[in-house]
Amino acid sequence: MTGSPLTAAALLAAAVATVAIGAYGVRFSRTTSDFLVASRTVGSQWNAAAISGEYLSAASFLGVAGLIAKYGADALWYPVGFTAGYLGLLLFVAAPLRRSGAYTVPDFAEFRLGSARLRKIAMLVVVVICIFYLVPQYQGAGLALKTLLGTPVWLGPVAVGAIVITNVVAGGMRSITFVQAFQYWLKLTAVAIPALALTALLVSDHGAGDGFALGGPLPPTVQQATTVAIETDVVVQVTTPAGVTVSGTLDGRPVEQAKFDAPGQHTLGAGSTLHLAGGAATPVVAGAPSTGGEWIASGGGFGGHHPLYQVVSIMVATFLGAMGLPHVLVRFYTNPDGRAARRTALAVIALLSLFYLFPMLLGVFSRLYVPQLLITGNADAAVLLAPASAVGGVAGQLLAALVAAGAIAAFLATSSGLLVSFAGALATDVLPGRVRDFRWAAVVGGLIPIPLALTTSGDLELSRSVGLAFAVAASTLCPLLVLGIWWRGLTALGAACGLAVGGLLSGVAVTVEVAGGVDAEALGGWPGVLIGYPAAVSVPLAFATMIVVSRVTRARIPADVAQIFARMHVPEHLGMGIERLPSR
Repeated sequence: MTGSPLTAAALLAAAVATVAIGAYGVRFSRTTSDFLVASRTVGSQWNAAAISGEYLSAASFLGVAGLIAKYGADALWYPVGFTAGYLGLLLFVAAPLRRSGAYTVPDFAEFRLGSARLRKIAMLVVVVICIFYLVPQYQGAGLALKTLLGTPVWLGPVAVGAIVITNVVAGGMRSITFVQAFQYWLKLTAVAIPALALTALLVSDHGAGDGFALGGPLPPTVQQATTVAIETDVVVQVTTPAGVTVSGTLDGRPVEQAKFDAPGQHTLGAGSTLHLAGGAATPVVAGAPSTGGEWIASGGGFGGHHPLYQVVSIMVATFLGAMGLPHVLVRFYTNPDGRAARRTALAVIALLSLFYLFPMLLGVFSRLYVPQLLITGNADAAVLLAPASAVGGVAGQLLAALVAAGAIAAFLATSSGLLVSFAGALATDVLPGRVRDFRWAAVVGGLIPIPLALTTSGDLELSRSVGLAFAVAASTLCPLLVLGIWWRGLTALGAACGLAVGGLLSGVAVTVEVAGGVDAEALGGWPGVLIGYPAAVSVPLAFATMIVVSRVTRARIPADVAQIFARMHVPEHLGMGIERLPSR
C-alpha cells in the first residue's frame, strides 16, 4: 500500500495531533521546574500513560514483531525484558529516587555522593545514552516513511526531529506529558486492531495457513507470485529451491532468471531481483531459522556464534537497562511523592504487558503473510506491511493507515522524552539552567542524531539497536542508582570508576556495532558476539568496579550518609524530604 492517500493522511493527522496537544500543554509551562519535572505535579495514572507512551519506541512498535518473525522464540526475551525492567524500578529505584528530591540523574549523583565532578561524569553518560537511543528512533522514522510512502530515507529523521524539537522547546516536560499519554493509547489502538483483525482472519480463513505450521518442518511460503528487490549484498539460506529464480548477481556471477543450484547458503548482490512463484518456499537471511521447527524452538539466538550468551546478554541488558534510562527515570521526578512513583511503576507494568501482547501476535502473522521480508532481513517493516498484505482492499488500507499513525507516534513520543532528558542534563550541568538554556540544549540535542541516523549502519534491527542503548544504561546509571540507593559504602571515586568502566566497555561496543561491526568469522566468533551483546560482561564489571574501588576508598564515604539514606527511605509524611529545585 505504498503511497496510499489514507496512509499519508494518517501520518499527517498523527503529527498534527502531536503538535496540537503539545501546544495545549505550553499554556502550563512557565518555570524551569515546569520544563524539567512538570513542577512534580503529575499523578500516577497520567504519568503511567506518559511513561508507557515514551517507552514504547520504534523498537517496541516495529522491532519486536520483526525480531519474532525473523528469529522466533528467543526474540520473546525482548518484550519480556522491556516489561520486567519496570519490576526492578518498582522494587529498587522509583520511590527512593523520588524522595531524594533530585530533578535529573546527575543531580541525584551529586545529592548522594556530594561530588560535582561525579555529576559532570553522570551528565556525559546521560547525553551519550540519549544520543544512542535517539538514532534508532530517527532511523525507524526513515524506514517507516520510505516503506509506507516511498519517500527518501532522510525525510523521516528530519520530520521527526523538527516536530520533537518544536514540542520540547515550546513546553518541556509539562507539554510532552500530555503528548506522550495520548500517544500511548494511539499506539495501543494502532497495534491491537490489526492484530485482532489478523487473528479473526486466520481463524475464519482455514486456507490461509496451508503449508505453514508454527512447529512444522516446512519453511514459510509466499501465497502468490512475489518479487523482492535486493538493496544490499545479503547471504540467504535456501531450504527448498523450487519456484525461486534470481536476476542480477548470484554467488558472485551475473545471472538472468537463474535457479539456485542446490539448497544451502547463497550470496545475492545488491541490485538483484528475486522472483518467487506462488507457494514457493521463502529463503531467509543467513543465521535466521529457516523452518517452522527451528523458528519455534528456543536456543538459536539471533544469528551468529554463541546463541546462549546472546540470549543471556539480552536478558541482562533489558532487565537492568530500564533502571538506567534517563528519559524513564526523569518521569519519576514528576510524581508528587514516592508513593505515587511506586504506583506509577506498577501501572506501567500493566500497560506494557497489555501492549506487548499485540506485537508478538503480529510477529507470528508476519511470518505467514509477508515472509518475503525474511529474505533481506528487513523484518522491521513487518508491522507496516502485514495487515494490508493479509486483508487487502479498502479494509487493508485502513489498517495500514492506522498502523502508520501508531508508528509515527512511537518515534515522536520516545524522541520527546529523550530530548527532555538530554536538554535537562545539558542545561543544568553545562549552561546556567534557565528556560532559555533548556531550549537551546533541546535544539542541539534534536539535531545531533539526524546526521548520525543517516550515516551509520542501518543493518541492525531496531530492537537490536535499542537493546544496545539499554546495555549502556544497564552498565552505567543502573549500578550508580542501585548501589547509591541501597549501599552506604559507595564512594564518589568508586561510582566514577564504575561509570567509566561500564561506559567505555559498552559505549565502544555500541559504536563499533552501529558503525558496521567486526568480522566475527575472521576473529573466531567471540569478538563479534561480545561487541554485539556487551551487557553480560560490561554490567557485572561495572558493579564490581564500583564495589571494589569504594571498598578501597571507604574513608571517603560521605559523612552525612545516614541522613541521606533517611531522606530516600523514610516515608514523606515524616517530614524528612527536601526538594532540590533548579535555578529559575
